[in-house]
Amino acid sequence: MERQKTMQEMQQEVDKYISQFKEGYFSPLSMMARMTEEVGELAREINHFYGEKPKKTDEGEKTVEEELGDVLFIVICFANSLGIDLQEAFDRIMHKFNTRDKDRWTRIEENQ
Repeated sequence: MERQKTMQEMQQEVDKYISQFKEGYFSPLSMMARMTEEVGELAREINHFYGEKPKKTDEGEKTVEEELGDVLFIVICFANSLGIDLQEAFDRIMHKFNTRDKDRWTRIEENQ
């Protein structure tokens, strides 16, 4: 089984890819628009797969997995363009969930 990439490795891989182009990363505003577009495409796939709106017969085949991958790519691009370490950002948000929000949700009982 292939070793899973770390978030840092994913950020470095995306940076290496983007760095080969003169245009580089988009501006933050353009990046936000691009992220919104990708989340919209994900929403469309979710609606087709889980919602009440089936695809038209002439629509191409895409998957939720593919659209989530697109969202992840643009999130990494956005973070890289702003110099944000996503592992650190993730660790901070998990700390918040495990402290401030620890009693927000109903826990599954350990001994049921």
